[in-house]
Amino acid sequence: MTDFLALMIPAMVPFLLAAQGTILSGRAGVFNVAQEGIMVLGASVGFLVSLKMDGNLNGLVAAAVVGGIFGLILGYTTAILRLDQFVIGLALYFAALGLGSLLYRWVVGTSLEPPLIGTLSDVPIPLLSDIPFLGEVLFRHDYMVYFTFLVSFVIYWFMYRTNAGLQFRAVGENPKSADSVGIGVIRAKMWSTIVGTALIAMAGAYLPMVYTGIFTEGIVAGRGWIVIALAFLAGWRPHFAVAGAAFFAGMEVFALQAQVAGIGIPHQFVLMLPYIATLVVMLFAFKWARQPKFLGINYDRESRLAG
Repeated sequence: MTDFLALMIPAMVPFLLAAQGTILSGRAGVFNVAQEGIMVLGASVGFLVSLKMDGNLNGLVAAAVVGGIFGLILGYTTAILRLDQFVIGLALYFAALGLGSLLYRWVVGTSLEPPLIGTLSDVPIPLLSDIPFLGEVLFRHDYMVYFTFLVSFVIYWFMYRTNAGLQFRAVGENPKSADSVGIGVIRAKMWSTIVGTALIAMAGAYLPMVYTGIFTEGIVAGRGWIVIALAFLAGWRPHFAVAGAAFFAGMEVFALQAQVAGIGIPHQFVLMLPYIATLVVMLFAFKWARQPKFLGINYDRESRLAG
């Protein structure tokens, strides 16, 4: 159990960080569906910058910047130009997916032995890491694990413990009313989409830095699509996303351990487990999971409606 939980915590990072980015923009009414492509692009940029500049932190920052640029495009085209969010999201998904592969082939080329980068080292927290069981499970991980949980706490605190967070949530619930009392609707949509997409790209950059040290086009392996389901499952609430990320990460670790253990089940079925779990959970969660009322609906100040 200790080993399982110790592996599950870092496996939560791609799910949780990307889910928090999705939730952040979603609470302002911007429905981002480009997660899979953004994560692939983040993995590619993060890997290449880490490789060339010899530093994983540089790669993570570069991935965040590129993700923020895509978030800027998404925010501008939907919040200001008021284009269809789903169509723009799909266009950005394909653009990011293609750009990630193109950048890797342009910089690295084709080789029989792909280049490697150093994976992130564990950073044990003094004293806390010595606690029996809890120390090994929670406090002996790389710095991105701590960063992800810190980001989750900050987003929760901002949304539910500050007046600015209350105003921010009002943008996704009723932008016309929010605008009428002086809340900057467009500004909220723009910054949340930029920051949210940057977090999604960082989630992708984390993958080659913690698992294999190499980049492949299929490294994200559908996690971006699961993240969308996770946001709905959490009801677009950052604290519930932690539990959802733990569930999906647990399914992923279980599938990997079952495959390594050679339990006699076809490995194709084992690899399907996280996605089967997604379908099952969404079937049960669909009725009670709520979402912002104006999620995916563009705001038009001149219209009699909010979208």
